[in-house]
Amino acid sequence: MATHEQADGTDPVAGRVDDAVDGLTELWTTAAADASVRLSPYQLRALHALEAAPGANLTTLADRLDAGLPTVSRLCDRLEAAGLLLRDTAPHNRREVRLSLTAHGREVLAEVAALRSRALAAVVHAMDPDERAALERGLRAFAAAQRNRPSGAGG
Repeated sequence: MATHEQADGTDPVAGRVDDAVDGLTELWTTAAADASVRLSPYQLRALHALEAAPGANLTTLADRLDAGLPTVSRLCDRLEAAGLLLRDTAPHNRREVRLSLTAHGREVLAEVAALRSRALAAVVHAMDPDERAALERGLRAFAAAQRNRPSGAGG
């Protein structure tokens, strides 16, 4: 079955997915703002990156965030001052600084995840059961199509 493109060349379904992503982003941002420690989306990304790569150095974190070293260093200063991040020297190179989450940093990430899950569950629960089932089928199909998409395919 062929898809019908809008006058501007975009697929209307892709537009609805884009709208849904905007809604999820707003839901995520609001949930993060309700946490006991207020974090900017950028700070939250940094904490998630360090959760995924404990012991990373500033260069690795800068690469993961696609940001410059001075910016990431200042970001780490703020996270360290908030008690969310720990800097220590690497055992193999005393000039290299390793970054890791503190217990408080891990607790804040868990709190944000719980707030996000509750907010998302409330939205999904407000849907009709048939709509929820259709959404689940659609999300499974989306994930499968994304996995099977040739690498480098831009659209």
